[in-house]
Amino acid sequence: QLYRDARECLTLLSQRLGSQKFFFGDSPASLDAFVFSRLAPLLKAKLPNGKLQQHLKSLQNLCDYCTSILSLYFPWDAGEPPASAPRPAGADGSEAEDDPHKRRNQLLSVLVGLVAMLGYAFLSGIVSIQRGSVGPAGRQPVALEEEEEEE
Repeated sequence: QLYRDARECLTLLSQRLGSQKFFFGDSPASLDAFVFSRLAPLLKAKLPNGKLQQHLKSLQNLCDYCTSILSLYFPWDAGEPPASAPRPAGADGSEAEDDPHKRRNQLLSVLVGLVAMLGYAFLSGIVSIQRGSVGPAGRQPVALEEEEEEE
């Protein structure tokens, strides 16, 4: 039933789009963004059960619609990312140029994490500090206890 309803929905979308570039003429609207966001993954993803994907591929105008939007708004989808996209660090040492304080930031992150863990351990009572007092028999450890507030 679910697949039948989905196929019917795709068919109705295909009929509504017809031969237009977008659903409401020559410029995209929010409906186009919504429909594209649902159709593109269905069209491009590798699915274990491709019944619905095959039906979408049989609706040529919806396939052309997705391809048109991909090439218009996502031209790098088929190849290289745009120049403004972040580049992965190369083997030529460009990583050092991207973040000159990377090592310092990593060390600070480790130290902050360590202080946070130790603080939690002390505050939660997992770890406690004991004071030793010297008496006639030598050293005797005495645990520090919290004073209870009297109400």
